Amino acid sequence: MRTWPPDAPLSVKRLERITAYFKNEVAERKIPGAVVLVQRGGKPVYLGAFGLIDPRSSERMTPQAIFRMYSMTKPITSVAAMMLVDDGKLQLEDPLSKYIPSFATMFVGVESKSPEGDGVLTLERATRPITIKDLMRHSAGFPYGFYGEGLVRKVYGNADFISQDISNAELAEKIALAPLKEQPGTVWDYGYAIDVLGRVIEVASGKTLYAFESERLLKPLGMSDTGFYVPDQAKHHLIAEPLPQDRRLNIDLIRNPRKRPKMESGGGGMVSTVGDFARFCQMILSGGTLDGRRYLRPETLSAMTTNQIEPDGPIKRGDYYFPGDGFGFGLGFGIRVEPGERADPGVLGELKWDGAGGAYFWIDRMHDMFAVLMIQSPSERGRIQREFKALVYDAFEN
Repeated sequence: MRTWPPDAPLSVKRLERITAYFKNEVAERKIPGAVVLVQRGGKPVYLGAFGLIDPRSSERMTPQAIFRMYSMTKPITSVAAMMLVDDGKLQLEDPLSKYIPSFATMFVGVESKSPEGDGVLTLERATRPITIKDLMRHSAGFPYGFYGEGLVRKVYGNADFISQDISNAELAEKIALAPLKEQPGTVWDYGYAIDVLGRVIEVASGKTLYAFESERLLKPLGMSDTGFYVPDQAKHHLIAEPLPQDRRLNIDLIRNPRKRPKMESGGGGMVSTVGDFARFCQMILSGGTLDGRRYLRPETLSAMTTNQIEPDGPIKRGDYYFPGDGFGFGLGFGIRVEPGERADPGVLGELKWDGAGGAYFWIDRMHDMFAVLMIQSPSERGRIQREFKALVYDAFEN
């Protein structure tokens, strides 16, 4: 794994390769547009906006553009939950049923084959309660149902929770009726855990998810354009849209952020701007503080950035382990614990996450640096995230 000294300078000339790269992506119509930020030492060292906000219009991309964050919502929800831990209103080892009683008795779906070769799903009782920590490290046993194989995933897929116009409370009650994919506390399995955590935040705080996050996190940080929809109609033209042919993956990923949703999805419902999300990243990079205000205690942030995945932690990797090679997972963030693939440069201790539409961030604590990529391109996101990151690290001067 290539390394760079903590004080290694970034070449302004080499950073301009990012400009050429994204101009070419737009010119070849692989993406409609993008906003890119690299910040170091508390100041932007690169900021670029490319292409169009919406391919159906001629409005140029701007740093004020508003993007669907999808799963990049999850770290914000996780930080909000940990703020309640700091308040003493939530404990990581608390059983989920303390806040949502319907989860008191849960069953795990065990898949087998009949003599005729048909799939058979039987239920066995969970060996221990689901905890708040299980939600945050994706070891609760709640999968998504729109990718992968298996009878339990099919149950979740048929339930189609995502498209339903239901509240956070109603979603949690529906999930409580479904079987778990694995025993609690055993396997990292990506799914609805952070949506359920959003409901826990509501119960523990006595407020809606957005009301709590707005009061304690978003407004104090100055994240004025981050929320579950865009209430100001004058800003609707700033909502970034994908190319027409890039509007579907395995599920319809296009939500309408112009209308207030009934569900405030803590797992994937937020919209934000590059400037707003930079404030969030800087707070994490600065140890839970920003502009003289503390959001997380040092020990709380340390818990969030401690790996929970084997061999260092107790949780096994699932069949679909999205942190990827070289990464563990803490309480809301992927954490680099080993060199991993050569195509994914970085440093040990790096924090990261992304969303299905392409939004992506990583925080490099060794170099006092973070980067944010804002695109709306489900099909191109993985390739572009890797290539953008390589361009940033190639800008370090030897």
